[in-house]
Amino acid sequence: MPQTKEIEKQVWKKWIEQRDIQACDELIRIYLPLVDYHVQRIAVGLPRNINKEDLKSHALMGLYDALEKFDYSRELKFDTYASFRIRGSIIDGLRQEDWLPRTLRERSKKIEAMTERLEQQYGRFVTAKEVAEKLELTEDEVLQVMGETFGANLLSIDEKTKDSIRDETFKNSLVDKCTLNPEEHLLTKNNNEDLVRVIENLNEKEQLVVSLFYFEELTLTEIGQIMGLTTSRISQIHSKALFRLKQVFMKEKAND
Repeated sequence: MPQTKEIEKQVWKKWIEQRDIQACDELIRIYLPLVDYHVQRIAVGLPRNINKEDLKSHALMGLYDALEKFDYSRELKFDTYASFRIRGSIIDGLRQEDWLPRTLRERSKKIEAMTERLEQQYGRFVTAKEVAEKLELTEDEVLQVMGETFGANLLSIDEKTKDSIRDETFKNSLVDKCTLNPEEHLLTKNNNEDLVRVIENLNEKEQLVVSLFYFEELTLTEIGQIMGLTTSRISQIHSKALFRLKQVFMKEKAND
């Protein structure tokens, strides 16, 4: 292992000092598993019509961008820095390609509207099964649509705003979230309490899948191996938990 680290250090030296193409190719080979990892995680929530090879192309652009801009002299792990660049590149690529099919957008809007209507009617969060019955769909269809559209509102902070007067990006309009006014503090507190309450009401398997996927950053396949279940079964459990969590996020968005 020390010898491998030394070789990697020499490759980095050649790339930084000489911008050696072979060194760049070698670094890309070394960090290719990082690309595959983020492609797999993001692909979980995307429609089946999305080609993973397209995602990988965006991810590789992000990795190359990270190699170009990384300051090796700083005490920062390249894996951490590259992960931000890779994920950002994939998301920007998806946004530019308008990856969500029109029919899927329409079904998503119908499900969201019905969910909101039933929540107002019952005065509580509703299940995917209740929504499915009203729309004459199966529960799996509702879960699949909502799972695939969960990331539909992803936005690059470098995208230009619709302000016709000033040529600015969303980065210029970011609000300092560290300093909340009393109303924002109350809304955040209520939303967090709702989210905690929803997570606590998930069954044991759903809580474990959410924890392992979002906090331990394991893939669905890895979670399946840990829990002794198939990847498809883990995906189903994840989708059900995601549907309930999305209700909280939608409520938070409506309050913004």
